[in-house]
Amino acid sequence: MAKNAAPAPLLAANHVLHDLAVENKQQALHELSRLAAPITGLDAHVIFDVLFAREKLGTTGVGHGIAIPHGRAEGLERVFGFFARLEKPIDFDAIDEKPVDLVFMLLAPAEAGADHLKALAKVSRMFRNPSFCEKLRKSADARAITALLCACEKETDVAA
Repeated sequence: MAKNAAPAPLLAANHVLHDLAVENKQQALHELSRLAAPITGLDAHVIFDVLFAREKLGTTGVGHGIAIPHGRAEGLERVFGFFARLEKPIDFDAIDEKPVDLVFMLLAPAEAGADHLKALAKVSRMFRNPSFCEKLRKSADARAITALLCACEKETDVAA
């Protein structure tokens, strides 16, 4: 990538799951891993293992119904984002002990220290806005969710 080139967007239309029905954190991570596998070229089990290892270090449930599971994996060329709005909130061991219904997963190349942290900061800024989160919760379908996420990502790039 050229030095002045804009980074690739984190999300695309096929990176979103709308009203995902899962019973627990492990199922949510499995489903997001399955979604990400064909897009990233990594095996779903590899993705899950990366995410699960990160969860063992401490929860990625950041509070207010939001989780941002993330990890770095060999074989990725860039940072990827995936999103799931859950059909019903689940226990995610969140820091505020409240259930989670919005999950944004980040996957980064193993050597992407700064890029991984920048993406994590961007996503954290996006989800800090309660009205944005409420719009995600009320969106009719995956296309509406994708539009909201992509617009917010662009705004966050400008504001950063």
